[in-house]
Amino acid sequence: MAYSIQLYTVRKALDADLPATIRRLADIGFTHVEPYNFVATAAVLGEALRATGLSAPSGHAPLLRADQDEIFTAANTLGITTVVDPSVAEDRWKTVEDIEITAGLLNAAAAKGAQYGVTVGYHNHWWEVETLPDGRTGLEVLADNLNPEVILELDTYWAAVGGQDPVALLARLGDRVRLIHIKDGPATRDPRAQVAVGSGALPIWDIIEAASNLEVGVVELDDFEGEMFDAVTDSFRFLSAGRPTA
Repeated sequence: MAYSIQLYTVRKALDADLPATIRRLADIGFTHVEPYNFVATAAVLGEALRATGLSAPSGHAPLLRADQDEIFTAANTLGITTVVDPSVAEDRWKTVEDIEITAGLLNAAAAKGAQYGVTVGYHNHWWEVETLPDGRTGLEVLADNLNPEVILELDTYWAAVGGQDPVALLARLGDRVRLIHIKDGPATRDPRAQVAVGSGALPIWDIIEAASNLEVGVVELDDFEGEMFDAVTDSFRFLSAGRPTA
């Protein structure tokens, strides 16, 4: 599996100096990045990616709340082939009927994305994986109502926060999951408690083995109490070293 990094992780550095930040990620060893809200920065980000040889196979954008044509046009500019909606509000995951509405909106976005050669996906937080009265998680209800071409990017950390075993959830969702977010920490809702991958409570190597059909895993820290680039570097080194042998 190749490793990407969600650029939200280094958002403060990007705001200060985007080209230098992209160069720093390349120097760490990343070959892929996952941009977020990339419409406004597409030109400068594209230049930085070309200068470093990095690629952006996926990106986050608010597809259900913004101009989809602008998003897909920017995605084409950056070479992004999968655009993932990062979240739908928690109050829209309480009933099957509301989730079906979200699925319909994602299906419609995917139809438009196909006109640009772009696949559409959805990324979860903890509220989508909490259990509904019928025993299913909201994310599984969503998957049951998505057209085949719509993919999921499973955030394995938020899945654990929502009370799910990420390995078991990956198995239940099957081929619908085409991307994962890899992050670590104590599996609480506090993003500041997150730590470098391999330093927390999640079974990282079990998760990666359960997602062995995927080509790219995306490293992310929503926040961190220390120096963010230390956590990013430690995460990359841990994953690049591979699972220790007995």
